Amino acid sequence: QVQLVESGGGLVQAGASLRLSCAASGRTFSYYLMGWFRQAPGKEREFVAAMWRTRSTTYYADSVKGRFTISRDDAKNTVYLQMDSLKPEDTAVYYCAAKQGLQNYELVRSYDYWGQGAQVAVSS
Repeated sequence: QVQLVESGGGLVQAGASLRLSCAASGRTFSYYLMGWFRQAPGKEREFVAAMWRTRSTTYYADSVKGRFTISRDDAKNTVYLQMDSLKPEDTAVYYCAAKQGLQNYELVRSYDYWGQGAQVAVSS
């Protein structure tokens, strides 16, 4: 079992930055691919970013590429999502998730563990 707890959400203006954190406990954190997803009201949960345990392997949705950065600190069992140049369309509940293996990193159904979510609201 892996327990995930997000923090760092909030309300900001367009153009601002936020950093989300996801603290993991339970099984060995470094074994897992860590992902971030988001879900806006009335929409399906969508992939944002993912990072394999080798930090050079990262993936981003086109909508956030160049603005968001995923990172992880295995010593602290924590994954981060640095969000810069935020836009109103980034408003959503952001979830971190964990899975084993690289395959289907962009699919919600391929993840085994989920956090409770952190609200991010961006005003125009």
